[in-house]
Amino acid sequence: MSEPLNAPVSAVPAPAAGAPVDPGLIRLTHIIYALHSAAIVIGVLGSAFVVGAFLFGIPSIIAVIINYAKRSAVRGTFLESHFRWQIRTFWFALLWAFAGFGLWLGLALVLIGFVIGPAVLALTGLWVIYRIVRGWLALNEGRALPV
Repeated sequence: MSEPLNAPVSAVPAPAAGAPVDPGLIRLTHIIYALHSAAIVIGVLGSAFVVGAFLFGIPSIIAVIINYAKRSAVRGTFLESHFRWQIRTFWFALLWAFAGFGLWLGLALVLIGFVIGPAVLALTGLWVIYRIVRGWLALNEGRALPV
């Protein structure tokens, strides 16, 4: 028997909501967050800015390479949002770092660049920390991230 025409339409869950997830891929996503976190810790404890260690440190570069290499394996799962989150965090941090260095160098002649450039880099570092912490917490809870 068919449903009546006025029956409420049930929402179809997004593929990421119901797709089974390989536990190995969840572990890999934790490892990627750990690599990004290691780069942040290197930036905090070392002489570099957090964003510099995040963008140019070996752990984050390895993490982004893994993101791209395994992206097709997580397609259709909630992990896809985490991979997209991690990749976008890296590339937007690079964009903001270039903007910060550009302001630093471009405005150095009038001395204001010595304030604005490092401020942009510091804020970008805080943004990176926020994104990694928020993403890792969502992964621990088994939640997808906003797209």
